[in-house]
Amino acid sequence: MTEKFKGHIVKWHDEKGFGFIKCQDLSEEIFFHISQYKGKQRPEINEQVVFALGKNRQGKMQALQVQEWLFVRRQQRKREHWQQQQDEFEHNRQVFTVFAIAPHILLAAAWFIGKVPTVLPLWYIIFSLMAFAAYAKDKYAAENGSWRTPENTLHMLSLFGGWSGAWLAQIWLRHKSKKTEFRRIYWLTVLINLSLLFYLLFSPSGHRWFGIWG
Repeated sequence: MTEKFKGHIVKWHDEKGFGFIKCQDLSEEIFFHISQYKGKQRPEINEQVVFALGKNRQGKMQALQVQEWLFVRRQQRKREHWQQQQDEFEHNRQVFTVFAIAPHILLAAAWFIGKVPTVLPLWYIIFSLMAFAAYAKDKYAAENGSWRTPENTLHMLSLFGGWSGAWLAQIWLRHKSKKTEFRRIYWLTVLINLSLLFYLLFSPSGHRWFGIWG
């Protein structure tokens, strides 16, 4: 990586398109040409800049890739902000993945100790896989201009128990994860499905249903 220096413009000949930069780390003033300058306006005296060092054809030192310090700082802030968002997203993705998988673990544990019939955890696994596949297919279609999966189909898969796979698809595929109206309906399907699940688990009617399927 090219070493960068920070300094300020001490001389600038606008009509000739060159000037000199003073840097505390260097003993002499460094020549630079307008062709090596990147900024929103023409160079000005006392303007802070960042630059790399190089040599011209005569072997004399000159400044290359001269940039406004404020421009560089803004770019750094943008990169830092983007990195912070990525770190937060990665952390949230890991946390949400645990929450999405947790119902399958709980249902598997309940089946293992004989509290629910085999069909229940299998039902949720199958519909979750179907939902994830449907999201993946729809994202591929969106990116390639082919036939899309209707949103009602995605919601029905969630309603019938595939909401866990749908959530994982939103997290890992980044598909339908920012569409407010879609996510509002999605969470409604989750609420309805979980309400039905709790009814089956804790009501006499649900116990009778388990007796049929157990």
